[in-house]
Formats: sequence, C-alpha cells, structure tokens
Amino acid sequence: MRPGEPLILWDWTFNHLPDIAHRVEEHLVLTGIAVGVGFVVAFILSLAIRELPFLYSPVTWVTGVLYSIPSLALFALLIPFTGLSIVTAEIGLVSYTLLILVRNIVSGIRSVPPEVRESAVGMGYSDWQVLWRIELPLATAVIIAGLRVALVTTIGLVTVTAVIGQGGLGALIVQGIQQFFATPLMIGAVLSIALAVILDAVLVTVQRLVTPWTRPAN
Repeated sequence: MRPGEPLILWDWTFNHLPDIAHRVEEHLVLTGIAVGVGFVVAFILSLAIRELPFLYSPVTWVTGVLYSIPSLALFALLIPFTGLSIVTAEIGLVSYTLLILVRNIVSGIRSVPPEVRESAVGMGYSDWQVLWRIELPLATAVIIAGLRVALVTTIGLVTVTAVIGQGGLGALIVQGIQQFFATPLMIGAVLSIALAVILDAVLVTVQRLVTPWTRPAN
C-alpha cells in the first residue's frame, strides 16, 4: 500500500463489482459443497458409531488427525493426485468439517435421556423410529451448533484455497498482497467476515425455529 493511500478506493470497488460478486458466489459454492458433503459423511459415520460405539475412538482419531494437518500442507499433499482443482480444495475443506460434525452429532444423540428411549421402545417404536422420531429431533440443537462451528470455520478456510486458484474472496486478498494494493485485500477480508456473521445468524434463526422448546420461557 502506498503511503497516504486510503484503505478502500471506492472508484476501483464500483468498477469491479461484477468480479467481487463472482468471488462471493465462488466462496458460497465452495463453502456449501464442503459443509454439505462433510455433514453427509459425518452423519453416516455417526450412525455407524451409534450402532457400534467402539468406532467412536478410531473415527475421532482419524478425523482429529485430518483436522490437525495445516491446510497448505494438506493441499500440497493432494496436488500431485488431484491437481490445482476444486477437488483438491473440497477434499481439504471437507476433511476439516468432519471432527466437529461427528462429535456434535454423536453428542447430540447420546444426550437423549435413556428413559426417553426406553419409553419409546415400550410404545412399540423400532430402533430406526427411535432414531428419527426421538433422538434426532432432541439432538437438533446440538447438531446445529456443530454446523455453525463447521460453517464459520470453512468460510475462513476457503480463503486459503486461493493459493491453488480456488479461493473465492481469498483471491481478492491474494491480489491485494501481491500488488501491495489495500482495496481488494480489505474487501476480501471484510466480505469473508460478513459472510461468516450472516450465515451464522441464519443458522441461529433456523435453530430457534426448529427447536422451539429450547427457547427461554417468557
């Protein structure tokens, strides 16, 4: 950034609105795919753990290892196999959601009181009916809490994928750093934060709508 240059040049911003909008769209798509695929994989793993509890330790160990690998190192390991592609970006992004989501889904299911399950079985519910009609509805608040953490984390990590050409708003940040130009850097950073705040607020609203019993009584 040149001395005395403002952090944001509005003329540049207005002239590049289509590109900024495209980067926002890219960011949302990368985030949506990662969280969506991660949730499906985590849900399947959590159902397996429900049926075979001994799987919890190995599953959380593997997902914990994936979560602990630095993102740039993980991308570097994947590039020889999947190239500078969206597949590389999504493998990394999905892997970072699994530990958070598995823990929350399993914790939510396990938080259902045993007497509630026993009452449902006594009423003639099958094992799957207990899961879908009792356990998952009661676990919804905990599951959505995990989704919120996974979503906000992924929005931040998507910016890092700019180093492999898949960065959404991260591309603006990289552009600003490479050109010593504060405007795209600030726009990319501010919009990334705004996306995280807005989407987290959306999930909070969804949680309140689908779990009215968790609201404090007036």
